[in-house]
Amino acid sequence: MKKSLTVGCVIMASGLSRRFGTNKLLADFCGQPMLCRAFDATATPGIAARIVVTRSAQVQALCKAQGVPVLLHALPGRNDTVRLGLSALLVQHPELTGCMFLPGDQPLLRRATVDQLLTAFAQTQKETERVILRLGWRAGGAEPLLGSPVLFGSGHFDALRALPEGKGGGVVIRQHPGCVRAVYAQSAEELEDADTVERLEALKRFL
Repeated sequence: MKKSLTVGCVIMASGLSRRFGTNKLLADFCGQPMLCRAFDATATPGIAARIVVTRSAQVQALCKAQGVPVLLHALPGRNDTVRLGLSALLVQHPELTGCMFLPGDQPLLRRATVDQLLTAFAQTQKETERVILRLGWRAGGAEPLLGSPVLFGSGHFDALRALPEGKGGGVVIRQHPGCVRAVYAQSAEELEDADTVERLEALKRFL
């Protein structure tokens, strides 16, 4: 009998928002802070535990007000965010079979799409430990666009916790191209992040 799968989620919220000018995760998006869109997208029974990793006390306060677990830190690198988030989830769920890493600034990501990634992970069977699932978008005959979120099987956990300074999960993706599978979103906008005020306004109009 196939063992049950336990998937965690790290919501990445440690960026400095230099291009945006202020903390973009707290910017209004249709009546709520943009980060709340990530909370909504990951509020699914398929995710056993989630945690927001941030360097912002304001983001920490928002998470606490929303009842979402949060880890406040002062370390500089993307590798720190990955390591801290994954390690915190493993303390709660040492049996974790997969972990999704979700940037907090993709406001059009849908919960149904997150569930689609989780379903695809559950169907990988013997590949589960080594598989890497990436959200993608495919249009016509063009080369598919692959982005975030990314779901790593547990076989990559040690590598994720030992990333080079300043580097993210892309290092592991590039080391194991044969493990990567794409799960396609319904629209390209689900993969887009709001790095600037102008882009945020454009995504609001799309919604």
